[in-house]
This record gives sequence, structure tokens and C-alpha cells, in this order.
Amino acid sequence: MSRLTLRLPETLHQQLITLAESEGVSLNQYIVYALTRQVAFAYTVQATPTEEVKQQQQAFVALLKDLGQAPLTEVKSVLNQREVVQPEEELSPDVVARFQQRLRDASNT
Repeated sequence: MSRLTLRLPETLHQQLITLAESEGVSLNQYIVYALTRQVAFAYTVQATPTEEVKQQQQAFVALLKDLGQAPLTEVKSVLNQREVVQPEEELSPDVVARFQQRLRDASNT
């Protein structure tokens, strides 16, 4: 656990104390909760609008046409040179499945 010393305006400090008390937790617990919640919002997945997906697909197809086709031996050679990495421990098959379901749900709305 890390320690952080922070200067707060008195009014903000009092507001945080009030909120922590209303939640029945310590000021430290409340601040950790609030910061964790804010960081989690930064990683919220947003569904891409269908029209934008179509535009990206068309651009990708056009790019492939412009690039032409590489011989199969060249493709295999490049694939053999790529770096293989293990997924992060937190990305269990269950987490990946739930994430994929959330994406499907979001794209259906």
C-alpha cells in the first residue's frame, strides 16, 4: 500500500468527510473508492456506432485492395517472426466472455 500526502481546499475536505460519514466509512476508504470509481470510468467501453463500423470496414477493404496480396510464404514468414505474449492474469476466459457479452449488448442498443 502506498501513502500519499495531499493538500485539499478546506471546503473539499469537509465535503469528503460528510460523504464518507454518510456512507459509514473512513475518509481514507471513501477517497480510495472515489478515485477507483473515477479511474474505472476512464476504461469504460463504448459501442462504436454501426455507421462508423461500416465506414471502417470499407476503408479496411480498400486498404487491402491497395496493398495487393502477399505470397503465402511471406505471410507465414512474418507470422513466425511475431512476438508471442501471454495474456494478463486478470483476463481469464470468464472475464473475456463477459467483456464480449457487454460489447454485444452495447451494439444491440
